[in-house]
Amino acid sequence: MPRRKENKPYKPQKVNYVNAFKTALTDYKKILFVIADNVGSKQMAKIRIQLRKYKAVLMMGKNTLMKTAIKQLVAKNPKLKALPDLIKGNCGLIFANDNLKEIKSLIEADKVQAPAKPGSITQRAVIIPAQNTGMEPTKTSFFQALDIPTKITKGTVEIVNDYPLLKPGDKISASEAQLLQLLRIFPFEYGLKAYKVYDEGEVYDPEVLDLTDDDLLSSFYQGVGELAALSLELDETNEATVPHSLANAFKDLLAIAVEADYDFKQAKDVKEFLKDPSKFVTATATVETKGEEKKVEEKKVEEVEEEKEEEAPMGGGLFEEGGDDDEDEDDD
Repeated sequence: MPRRKENKPYKPQKVNYVNAFKTALTDYKKILFVIADNVGSKQMAKIRIQLRKYKAVLMMGKNTLMKTAIKQLVAKNPKLKALPDLIKGNCGLIFANDNLKEIKSLIEADKVQAPAKPGSITQRAVIIPAQNTGMEPTKTSFFQALDIPTKITKGTVEIVNDYPLLKPGDKISASEAQLLQLLRIFPFEYGLKAYKVYDEGEVYDPEVLDLTDDDLLSSFYQGVGELAALSLELDETNEATVPHSLANAFKDLLAIAVEADYDFKQAKDVKEFLKDPSKFVTATATVETKGEEKKVEEKKVEEVEEEKEEEAPMGGGLFEEGGDDDEDEDDD
C-alpha cells in the first residue's frame, strides 16, 4: 500500500480529528491507555456517557493520526515524547485530570458476555454444571461427541455430573461452541482493558492505581528500614539512623550503669528486674490474670442477660398455676 505523499494534505475530517486530539493533550494532564479489542459500538457509547461524570474523554482513531498530533506538540511540551511508543494495536486514550482509579474501576466493571466461537481461545475455565437441559433425546450426540455423561429423564437429556469442558487458553472446537450456545453458556467477557498510565510525563502500569494508603506506608517504612540498616552498616548518620543510634547509645549507658553499679532514673526499673527476675514474672502474670478476669466478668454478664431474657413472662399469664384446678371445679 503506497504511503501518503508528504505534500498531500489531510482530508478535513482527519484535520479536525488531529486538532481535537491536540486540544485533549493540552487540556488534560493524565491519560489512561486502554485496549478495545472486541468492544462493540453500544458498549463504547455507554462507557463514554459514564465517563462524563468524571469530566473525562475517550478518544479512539488511527494510530498514525494520534502520533501526528503528538509530534506537533512535542516542541511545546517535551514530556509528550513518551506517548508515541505507548500507542499500539486497537487502543484508545481516556483523557482526565483526576479520578483515574475510579475510571479504571469503571471500565473494568463494564463487561459484556459473548458466546463461544469455533477457533477462539477461552479466557477462563468453562464447567458445564449438572442439570436437566430440557433438550430432546435426539440432542445426545452433542454430549456423546464430547464424552459428557448424560441420561434421559422424563424425555429430556440430563447431565449427570459437573463436567470441566475447557481450561483457560484452550481452543474452542465447533462441537464445543455449538453445545455452549445450546446451553446458553457464554465463556467470553469483553471490555476495555487498561495497560498504561501517563501522568504529567510519568508512565507506569495501571496496577499502581490500585495501591492504597496502607500499601504506600508499608513500602515507605520498608524502605526506611533498609536505608537505616545500610547506613548503620556503613557508619553513616542520617535521619533514618538517629532513632537506632539513640537506642544503641542508651543500651551502652544501661550496660555501664549495671556493670559500675551506677544509678540513674531510666535504669532503675531495669536494674531491679536484673536483681530479682521474679518481679518480671509476677508483673507479667498480673497483667495476664487481669486480662483473664476481665474475660470471665464479661462472660458472666452475658449469662445473666441471657437468664433475664429466658425468665421474662410469656403469654400474659395464660399458663399460671391453678388454671387446671379451676376448670375441674366448674366441671363438677
